[in-house]
Amino acid sequence: MSLWFLFFSAFISSTLFPGGSEAVLGYLAADTQDSLLLLVIVATLGNTLGAMTSWGIGRLISIRYSAERLHKKNQQKAVEHLQKYGSPLLLLSWLPIVGDPLCIAAGWLRLHWLPSLIFISVGKLLRYVVVIYLVTG
Repeated sequence: MSLWFLFFSAFISSTLFPGGSEAVLGYLAADTQDSLLLLVIVATLGNTLGAMTSWGIGRLISIRYSAERLHKKNQQKAVEHLQKYGSPLLLLSWLPIVGDPLCIAAGWLRLHWLPSLIFISVGKLLRYVVVIYLVTG
């Protein structure tokens, strides 16, 4: 049951809804009999699937609203960064506040799904490994 809760928390945390998957992971790492590797894998899968859901929402948005329709300077700057650095920028998708919109923007700009998935997964995995390390030290 705790693994499903971790998965759900990680999934929700990777969408535009607030969540605390790091806290759930830290609690389970300190208080469960499950292996730490299993906890990291479950959290990474949930968080990555949530991020790819955001990517998919961005892709759907791109059908109606193209990037050329942006007029604000800060919006254009964000698009330029993502176009310049591409999918590797999604390594930062774990960051609070900017990570979820970054995934939506990647889908909206029609970045290929496979490199996006890989870079999102690596970023999420590294974050959870650090959380485990900090909790279990």
